[in-house]
Amino acid sequence: VQLQASGGGLVQPGSSLTLNCAASVNLYYYTVAWFRQAPGKDREGIFCMQYADGTTYITDAVKGRFTASRDSARNTMSLQISSLEPEDTAVYYCAAGILYGSDGCTSPGWVDIWGQGTLVTVSS
Repeated sequence: VQLQASGGGLVQPGSSLTLNCAASVNLYYYTVAWFRQAPGKDREGIFCMQYADGTTYITDAVKGRFTASRDSARNTMSLQISSLEPEDTAVYYCAAGILYGSDGCTSPGWVDIWGQGTLVTVSS
């Protein structure tokens, strides 16, 4: 099983960006998530979704600027980021695993599959 993240790059503050993640298998029974790791910091979960029904959880830190979606026919998910800030600079990872509910979904311990990460750099 593989996850392939894409869409990162160098962007200016205030701009928008969409990150994509493609899976090599059917994600129906998985919980999927986006994590990010800023330079010198721990990896943090920012978004989780039960892929079967689209139930989502998003952390307060990014709520309002980050939204996520999925295309179940293509086994993909996306993360749309608006009003990017320099503090959003990080490597963004998509992830998948088995987790019931959203408790603990922002901690990486439940993740079985990691994408390779895509770097987002926000700078003028």
